[in-house]
Amino acid sequence: MTPEYAITLGLDVGKSAHHGCALTPEGQRVYDHELPQDETALRAVITDLQEHGAVLVVVDQPNMIGALPIAVARDVGADVAYLPGLAMRKAADLHPGRSKTDARDALIIADTARTMPHTLRAVDRDSDVLSALKVLSGFDEDLARESTRAINRLRSLLVQIYPSLERVFAGVTLTRAIVLELFIRYHGPAGLKAAGRAGVKRWARNHSRKDPGPLIDQAFAALAEQTVTVPGADAVELVIPRVAAQIKELKHQRNIVAGEVEKLVDDFPLSQVLTSMPGVGVKTAAQILLAAGDMSAFPTPGHLAAYAGIAPVTSRSGTSIRGEFPARAGNKRLKNALFRSAWVASCHDPRSQAYYERKRGEGKRHNAAVMCLARRRLNVMYAMIKTGTLYEPRVPTVA
Repeated sequence: MTPEYAITLGLDVGKSAHHGCALTPEGQRVYDHELPQDETALRAVITDLQEHGAVLVVVDQPNMIGALPIAVARDVGADVAYLPGLAMRKAADLHPGRSKTDARDALIIADTARTMPHTLRAVDRDSDVLSALKVLSGFDEDLARESTRAINRLRSLLVQIYPSLERVFAGVTLTRAIVLELFIRYHGPAGLKAAGRAGVKRWARNHSRKDPGPLIDQAFAALAEQTVTVPGADAVELVIPRVAAQIKELKHQRNIVAGEVEKLVDDFPLSQVLTSMPGVGVKTAAQILLAAGDMSAFPTPGHLAAYAGIAPVTSRSGTSIRGEFPARAGNKRLKNALFRSAWVASCHDPRSQAYYERKRGEGKRHNAAVMCLARRRLNVMYAMIKTGTLYEPRVPTVA
């Protein structure tokens, strides 16, 4: 990759300033200075380096603080790539010294890009749709983490003062709209008892499309199991409605983001190709596009499978160690998206289900069988993206 470039510029990006190190193909250092997070300065440095010939700009973070250097490099006609953190840490062990400085990191980035170009990843965020998806996906992940914390907090509050009531709202029941509204209105066990079973049922029926009677009966049966009042229960009942309201708002925000993602994906041609495949919905397609883009960075499906971490790793040494093992590395976002889509397809797509059952018949466990299906589907997905063709369903043949 790099022999065609006269200069490889490694940038250790920072919030207010970057450190740049530029190397020739022979490893000669032609630039090694700090430069500000400023378009004019970045443009001047890259333009000056282009006097030597083609320039490759390599960053250690392609998003957030690394977005401006990438945009400027593209604007002046330089190619861009990024060095993943794990590859950089491994490459750092090959360089003498244990110091951690911006100048050393920039040198490692440039030298690794020059000598080991296979470690680089393409930066395909020049698409406005992919860039917007990246922002919305990151925001949704933040909302999901906040929602999980709030749900765990609500559970811990209920367990603290009324464990039997918390058991009634097991799993996703706690996050049902009617349950959250119940806690917002009645605060907790004391408020529910004061309102009475009949009053709570009457209110719940007016605010739920599904009959809430059985759930209310279970809640009041649980309330009857405890007669003592735990110290601090009054304070907990002040917090419960606020946490429930927080969960409600976070769910609302995630629904808004999901709608915006769906609109973006609908306008992106490659998403229509992906969603034509059984088991790939809008969110899954967005995750795959964010991780792999148009797949132009991967010469074969095998390269993409290795990047995703769904290809088995061969381990051989002499005659005593021979085998293949599941990969522990890879792009987790892409791996999870491929696994989930294969799991859904194994339940609803006849062809995928037949392949899954065949693998199960060979003695593979559920996860291993789904992973084999994901690897098989990746070949099809890769060909679909490369050719821009929609999925054509076929009826599985019976032996």
